[in-house]
Amino acid sequence: MTPMKEDYLKIIFELGGTQTKVSNKQISLSLNVAAGSVTEMVGKLVKDGLAEHTPYAGISLTPEGIKIAENLVRRHRLWESFLVFKLGYKLQDVHTDAEVLEHVTSDRLMDHLDDFLGHPSHCPHGGVIPNKNGNYKEDSHQVLADAEDGQSVVIDRFIDNHDLLTYLDDIELNIGDKLTIINHAPFEGPIKILIEETGQETNVSFKAAHYIFVK
Repeated sequence: MTPMKEDYLKIIFELGGTQTKVSNKQISLSLNVAAGSVTEMVGKLVKDGLAEHTPYAGISLTPEGIKIAENLVRRHRLWESFLVFKLGYKLQDVHTDAEVLEHVTSDRLMDHLDDFLGHPSHCPHGGVIPNKNGNYKEDSHQVLADAEDGQSVVIDRFIDNHDLLTYLDDIELNIGDKLTIINHAPFEGPIKILIEETGQETNVSFKAAHYIFVK
């Protein structure tokens, strides 16, 4: 399987494609690729029996696709955890090296890495890490953009995207932050939030708010 196919399986998994339909647009924005490229790759995944596509509804993973995605996600996120928590990488800089390491690591080494890290259940950007038997607690799939004015939420996880993570570092949003939604600006404008711990008000872009998951 090509690394690009693996990236698609991982992002569909991350966007909730084990439970719901994920749109081509969501995949396109998350991977920073053209819509036409997404359409082409989705067709290949469907042909391989790894995904199902329903016109005007979106893409979800088949049981075989889920199994492969869980293994890929486990490898990637364990290495992300090691690089951030043990080597001091910044969160937005960890993806590329984790991507390399996940492809050259034996199952034996992954098990030892998991033991060394104390069997973490989540990676540094909040994504779930399946254990060696494929068991895990399903992630939250509610995005900040869908929270209502006046609602209080807690940041649960971020999509693993360098530009997004750099942006969130700049505006100082972190996993576990408690937020109150002040208002949604019209015409796909920013969402104004209050960070409850600091009392700071800030704006989150409309696009970024679709890749911040809350509970």
